[in-house]
Amino acid sequence: MISIVYSDDYKNHSTGNHPENNTRITSIMDAFYEQIKTRTTPEIPVLKPEPASKKDLFRVHPEEHVEIIRSFCREGGGYLDFDTFASPETYRTAKLAAGGAITASKLVLDGHDCSYSIARPPGHHATKDSAMGFCFFNNMAVAIEHLREVYGVEKFFIFDFDVHYGNGTAEIFYNDPDVLYISIHQDPRTIFPGRGFVEEIGAGEGEGCNLNIPMPPRSGTCDYIYILDRILEPAAAEFGADLHFLDVGFDCHLEDPLSNMGIDDAFFPWIGVKMRDIADSMVLVLEGGYNLEVLRRCNVKLINVLNTEVSTEELSDMKDMKSYLYKEREDVDPKTKTLFKDIQDTFSPFFEF
Repeated sequence: MISIVYSDDYKNHSTGNHPENNTRITSIMDAFYEQIKTRTTPEIPVLKPEPASKKDLFRVHPEEHVEIIRSFCREGGGYLDFDTFASPETYRTAKLAAGGAITASKLVLDGHDCSYSIARPPGHHATKDSAMGFCFFNNMAVAIEHLREVYGVEKFFIFDFDVHYGNGTAEIFYNDPDVLYISIHQDPRTIFPGRGFVEEIGAGEGEGCNLNIPMPPRSGTCDYIYILDRILEPAAAEFGADLHFLDVGFDCHLEDPLSNMGIDDAFFPWIGVKMRDIADSMVLVLEGGYNLEVLRRCNVKLINVLNTEVSTEELSDMKDMKSYLYKEREDVDPKTKTLFKDIQDTFSPFFEF
């Protein structure tokens, strides 16, 4: 069973014409409800989130950071930095978005195969003490620390395919041996936040638990599949997490206005099935994606494969979809093969790829 965690109250984070605006989640939910009306997908429950408490936030963020966001919004909001905009209701909405990740996690613990928190504002750029990159609180980190303290969950696997490196999530868990964070993203020399290189592998007890896959601009679906097919399953099997998270970003799509990648619709159902092959259950948390039509199409495709029984081999036979499986090695950019070899060598003390 898959469930969706969503609230119309996410629209209270009002950002006007900012790229991260209300139309992102309304586009996703409208497409989802259209499918339900036409009965082209099995019924999926949509459940409301509970806001994260201050105690939840304080497990990740210092009280001073939380108070800065609260006070800034109470005073009317505005730009916290060059691209992160807050409205008067952003503080409450950001607490609700963090609570959405907690709610989805609890549903998976209660027996749901997958639960998808479709929330805004996003979270993976928020560090312990800084809001940035459209993010205020780190939704996934808040959920993980809640699960650790309240439910005793010990080990966590995160795969983040937003086109931007989740610098906040990586920084929060950089020394943590019980959180494996894997991120595939556009080469940070060419895009925000300018971090996420192969050599950033974690530190202290967390060394080897921060695995970056910085893809060259214009990398295509076959490049992503080539490298992820070789990394995700071995890393997940070796690490042995108790709970798996998928940080969902649709801004790696070739039609997204904020990136320069070549990923098409094919990738999103493929990664859904790949992750389901790896994990019996998982929590999904929405991050980026700024082309509304892409958000509509690709969310429906991702949700559909999570809600049906289909193997990666069967994806090529699905209606209205071309083959998702790279067939020939010459389809893969030589730079992708070189990158994989670099990752393989760097992580040889920790994983066997």
